[in-house]
Amino acid sequence: MDLMIKIYTSGDPLLIHHYRNLLENAGISCSIKQSYLSGGVGELPPIECWPELWIEQDSRKAEAERIISSSGHTIDGKFWQCACGEKHEPQFMVCWKCGSKRKEQL
Repeated sequence: MDLMIKIYTSGDPLLIHHYRNLLENAGISCSIKQSYLSGGVGELPPIECWPELWIEQDSRKAEAERIISSSGHTIDGKFWQCACGEKHEPQFMVCWKCGSKRKEQL
């Protein structure tokens, strides 16, 4: 019997929704919990109020983690520099100046 398992949490609700879309497109059923808990910040620790992404089949945990880790978003927050010389924040995968894709592996 599969149990729901928390797969990811972040203070960025857009990222949580993006990951949910990626997982659902791969056929992994999932849901977001704590979407509206941000109003509790101050009374509760901020990290406890972050949205959480849960998958409905713990047997697909490895697959879900692989999809999230290969999505192109960095966890370490390192800036990167395009071949054209433009510097970018870690969440961007394409250079705004020349349109080149990020070449370094994440």
